Parts: sequence; C-alpha cells; structure tokens
Amino acid sequence: MSALAFELPGCLHAEEPPEAHGVARDEVRLMVASRGGGPLEHARFRDLPEHLEPGDLLVVNTSATLPAAVPARRGSEPAELRFATAAPDLDRGAWWIVELRSADGAEPSRGRAGETVELPGGASVELVAPYAGGARLWLARLRLSEPLQAYLGRHGHPIRYGYVPREWPLDAYQTAFATEPGSAEMPSAARPFTPELVARLVSRGIQIAPITLHTGVSSLERGESPYPERFSVPEATAKLVNATRWWGGRVIAVGTTVVRALETVADADGIAAGEGWTRLVVTPERGLFTVDGLITGWHEPEASHVRLLEAAAGRKLLERSYDAALDQGYRWHEFGDSHLILP
Repeated sequence: MSALAFELPGCLHAEEPPEAHGVARDEVRLMVASRGGGPLEHARFRDLPEHLEPGDLLVVNTSATLPAAVPARRGSEPAELRFATAAPDLDRGAWWIVELRSADGAEPSRGRAGETVELPGGASVELVAPYAGGARLWLARLRLSEPLQAYLGRHGHPIRYGYVPREWPLDAYQTAFATEPGSAEMPSAARPFTPELVARLVSRGIQIAPITLHTGVSSLERGESPYPERFSVPEATAKLVNATRWWGGRVIAVGTTVVRALETVADADGIAAGEGWTRLVVTPERGLFTVDGLITGWHEPEASHVRLLEAAAGRKLLERSYDAALDQGYRWHEFGDSHLILP
C-alpha cells in the first residue's frame, strides 16, 4: 500500500474532538518513526518528551483560527462562503480570497465573475476573478461595515468538512499556542499540546520557539498546489534555530506550516528573520534545509502536504508509517492522531 495511493476507510475519520469522549488532547495516539531505521513506535502524545532530547527545539505556529465560514445567499439559493486568506499584495480590509460552498459546506460551488454574494448583516462580497488559475477560489471585493475579524466574530463559524457531522465551538479549533488570529483552518499539528505537556517539555530542556503562518482552506482540488500564505519568522526564532543546529540539537517543526515558513527564509548559512507571503512549495526533489524532524497529523493521499512529508521522511519510511497507521486504526484529520518523524 503506497502512502501516496490508498483508500481511507470512513471508520478512520476523527469525527469529534477527543475531549468529547473524556479523553485529554494529549492522549491521542502518536506514531514515532525514525529515518535512522528501527521499528515504528506506538505511543501517546503525552509521551512526546521521552522521544525528544535536551537541546532539541520545537518550532510552533502561533496563528489562531478564525470563524471563517459564513452563511450566504446567491440570489434565492442558500450557500456558504469561506474566507480563505487575505489577497497577496492588496488591501486586506477590502480584498480577500474566498471559496463558495454548498449551504451545508459539503461541496464546492462554482462562482461567476461579477457575481455578488449576499452575507448576513447587510454585507456582501463581489467575485472579481478566479484565483491562481483555478475555478474554486475567487479574488473577492469585500463590502463590510466593520473589520473582517469583528464581522466573522459576529456572524462566522469554524470551517467544517463532511467527516465532522456536527458543529463544535471555535475553542475546539484553537491550539495551546494560538495568539494571532488569521488562519482559515486550525494549524492542527499542535492541537494535542496542553499547558502541562509544554511545562514537561521545557523542564526536560527542550526549547520552544514561535513562528506565525496563517493557513488557508485545506480543500485543495486534486492537482492544485498550495497557494501563497502570510508568515512571519521573528529574529529571536531565527537565532535560536541557527544556534540549535550549531550545537548539534535537532529542529522539530510542529506542522507543515512551520516547515513552509522556516524553509522560506532558509539560505546556505541557516535562516534569517522574515515576513510577508510565502509561495514556496516543498517537494522531495527540493529537500529540507532547516528542519530535522516533524510533528504532523495524518493526511489523505491527494493532499498537497504529502509531497512535503515525503521530503521530511523519505518515501519508504512514509509508506511504512501510513501502512501501519491504516493497519493499527490511527485516526485522521484535525481531531485525529499524530505522527512524529525523527532523523
């Protein structure tokens, strides 16, 4: 069974947060895989400190999730509009990239250039042009009476896909590191972290440093590449990454968003502070320059993240891991289990 070509059984979709069953966030399962060889290990996320070493550095994403889905109308037809990301290089108060969905959010819908989509509270957006050469995302002109974040706080709800049958509050889609609202969907690799686990990691001599990358919608159609996303790598984080590599520690990215941000500001001498828009697409052919390991969730085979995972793990280890995850009943998606890839 190839990690890049498999059928995901419906029973492996994580339909609810683990807390709904009285299970703590850090009690989800954790598979530990090493590029150095040896057997795959099956643990719980709370065991993470035992699989890291003093001097290792975890880099986390501080982006917080927006309630980015809003009920909408297209004439007399109900719909849902999802705010994916601010439009690169345009006034983010007036221009955003959006996605039209069916009223229940289950299916993408096709828009028309010049179409006005009505939103609650007398607001609307105009679909101006297809975005990034596709037919699913649109460059849209916003007509709101208040800033978008305030508007979404009043009228929006978290983006939800069909494998999650009921709505959950926004808190269910925030991580322990979330401080700066901006992501359409949760940077979910960090969801299993709890304050108690963070304290145990720090007490073991494992350092934690922040970046910010605001994620867009994950419902990329087959063959679509990741689109530009806003990011920031602070100077203190850049210095700590470089110092960790200099003294022989390992840099472990918590999520593919962290990989994308760090690799965007990498050069032959390490990384430098930076911010703006990243258009980087990480592939096995490009490889990784700044990251030694990765904490991630489990992704469907057509997901754009899989090529990045192959760059981090190598194809053979990735196939072994996914074969084992399918065989052992690991759970997929934002409320699911975790995968730790180490050197």
